[in-house]
Amino acid sequence: MKHRTHLKVRFGDVDLAGIVYFPRFLHYCHVGMEEYFSVVMGIDYDKLLLERRIAFPTVHIEIDFLHPLRYGEEVEIEMEIKKIGRTSVEWNYRIFRHGESDAIAQSRQITVCTDLDSFEKKRVPEWLRSRLIPSPDRSGTGATQEAKRLETAVEPANRFNR
Repeated sequence: MKHRTHLKVRFGDVDLAGIVYFPRFLHYCHVGMEEYFSVVMGIDYDKLLLERRIAFPTVHIEIDFLHPLRYGEEVEIEMEIKKIGRTSVEWNYRIFRHGESDAIAQSRQITVCTDLDSFEKKRVPEWLRSRLIPSPDRSGTGATQEAKRLETAVEPANRFNR
């Protein structure tokens, strides 16, 4: 299921060249993810973190910057879940200027369900899994190889123990 979040580019988002500074696109994606939790899943991300003690730190990011974005422009972050693994979730994002159909950036990110008390990866709980709604796979290939590799990787969330 796709979900869109509407944002406006703020002064603090742009660099001296007058375009959005590239790490801000990752922030926009995270805002889209938080909104997905609230709007689609019915649980605010802060409650997931603070009350349920569950987080989804990102362990893999791919991003393509296709067109510049400027201060004051309105954008829509389209987010969809591509795969839900045993402990991981693969998220896809496309960022558009409001009202336009060509993406200005796109990103694929993999997060790992993590217990915030131990910082160990954990299975995505069933009550949460049932609320995560993956988009239908139109390619016929199933989950990506990268998501499968990260699913079986040795304790990817443990690097947060430092």
